[in-house]
Amino acid sequence: MQFDPFVIPFNIGLYFILIYAVVRSIRWFRDLSRSDKLRLQRGFFGKSFGYSIKEIFLESLIHRKILKSNFRLGYMHMSLAFGWFLLIFFGTLEADIFGSNHFNAPYRAIFFKFFNPDHGRYGFEAFWAFLMDLILAFILSGLLLAVIKRISSGVVGMKKTTRLKIIDKVALTSLWFIFPSRLLAESFTSGAYGTGSFLTGSLGSLLSSFLPAHEMAYPFWWLYSLSLGTFFILLPLTRYMHIPTELFLIFARNSGITTGDQPGAFKEIQTYSCSSCGICIDACQLNFAAGITNIQSAYLLKGIRNGENVNDIVHNCLMCGRCDKKCPVGIELTPIRMIRRRAGEIEHVEKNILKKYFPDRLNLFPVKTTTQPVYSWLPEAEPEKADVLYFAGCMTHLTPVIKDSMIKILNASGVRYNFMDEKGGVCCGRPLMLAGQDKEARELINYNSQMIWKSGAHTLVTSCPICYKVFKESYYLDVEVMHHTQFIKMLIEEGDLKLRFLQRKVAYHTPCDLGRGSGVYDEPKEVLRYVSMLQKTDFEDEDSLCCGGSLGNMKISYQQKQKIAKDAAVKLTKNHPDILVTSCPLCKKTIASATETKVADISELVAEAIVMSQLKKNNPDSLMKVKEHVSIF
Repeated sequence: MQFDPFVIPFNIGLYFILIYAVVRSIRWFRDLSRSDKLRLQRGFFGKSFGYSIKEIFLESLIHRKILKSNFRLGYMHMSLAFGWFLLIFFGTLEADIFGSNHFNAPYRAIFFKFFNPDHGRYGFEAFWAFLMDLILAFILSGLLLAVIKRISSGVVGMKKTTRLKIIDKVALTSLWFIFPSRLLAESFTSGAYGTGSFLTGSLGSLLSSFLPAHEMAYPFWWLYSLSLGTFFILLPLTRYMHIPTELFLIFARNSGITTGDQPGAFKEIQTYSCSSCGICIDACQLNFAAGITNIQSAYLLKGIRNGENVNDIVHNCLMCGRCDKKCPVGIELTPIRMIRRRAGEIEHVEKNILKKYFPDRLNLFPVKTTTQPVYSWLPEAEPEKADVLYFAGCMTHLTPVIKDSMIKILNASGVRYNFMDEKGGVCCGRPLMLAGQDKEARELINYNSQMIWKSGAHTLVTSCPICYKVFKESYYLDVEVMHHTQFIKMLIEEGDLKLRFLQRKVAYHTPCDLGRGSGVYDEPKEVLRYVSMLQKTDFEDEDSLCCGGSLGNMKISYQQKQKIAKDAAVKLTKNHPDILVTSCPLCKKTIASATETKVADISELVAEAIVMSQLKKNNPDSLMKVKEHVSIF
């Protein structure tokens, strides 16, 4: 017997999804920019091909990232993905080795037991039957965890799982039916013919003892085929589209394609690569600190896929990047959100940001009324020549102790510097970017770039991580951009800054834009070790907590931001440090209002630790001003 009608649903579903995936991939490739097409072509036929295959195996099948962070959840995903792959792979070999023909149609491998019911009695056949039963048992163990996860997510170490729509539930149900229906179909067949191994053979013997096994097998073969066919047909309409899309994503990413700051095919590929696993929900502080559970990246990408209005979701985000680092697929979630903000620009959002945080600078951000450059009225200034430019930034001006500390450090070092925005100046442009006002931000960037170029400086130092990230990524400057923690470390190592050791226990909070956003983790901690006793926290480096005061979120209330800040402060001061240290003026202001522990910027500790004799030697004129500096202790 070579064919039976029950295989028709499987065949329809299989060929549908194969054709759909190929057509969709061709369309995505067509919509890539010319440079990205060339990158992908070189990557597919170059050495990155091997890296892509390795990543597909380790991440798409084994789910290594999830296994490392959450073994139970990782095992669940691995058993379903890798187990299914093994079932198909060894099933294909089984049909080729033990079947009557070579190069069989796919359904012959999937339903091999139906077409070869006597298989598996002796010798090598029995070993193969044991192997197939073992793989099926592996898959079923993960399926059991998946079912329990939907009832109680805590079983697999998750606080929250994604909510599903009706079509997602139908697809999930069909997926859940695939492997139990195969188990029962093969078990009844084994019971009728006296074959099978430890799983299907034992269960088949038990069932055939009180049920007509031969008659019962056929309906379950139909159920198995219908479940597979239904799942394949619904796959493009649900989160399970991530299965074929993730393969394209991995090849594209390893070829050097990135999201950038504009919409395009690669953004769409990433959107469809999201499996809605819910890991980003657990990582989000809006969830576990403020109780907001419907705006996380999984819901954003699902909304974009479904063509929904996601304006509320896209703007209700701290933009802290915790979800980016936790995403097992490696989707660039924050850039996608930024692109979506630009696409759905809300009128006058920039005014709301400035009214709340920078009311004294509103006149720098007029509403567009003409085609002339918005900032063309700014005076042409001729900055003093300097080797180092210091840019404090808006939030540092609102936290003057950091600015004063940096002036003391710069004076003590003896470097020839100029305070670029000492009299106010203009913003770096980030608030306008967050509001989706790209044109206005670019004009502001051009103005600042001219000021930096005219100074002749070779180094630009900023105290604000947001400014640091913007100057590094959005400006085209012929200067070295440094955060003040990097600059201070350089001064110490080059012997330009002499410090005494402060007998204080400190815990360090890594700001989002400095750490996850810019990859600066070690320099701040190395500086702290020069002047204090640095304690470890449970939230180091990529796992650091957002302070809650992010300018990226104008949706949540002050009370909700305070909840996030208090939760972060409690966790960071668990070991009772004398000082909770950060390296961001906004983080300092936000966390200081949420804890009794003293909160300080790194620059304050360093300024306090400066040996006064060095300051007198390098900048005697500033000594009197420095004596007026109030100690942080």
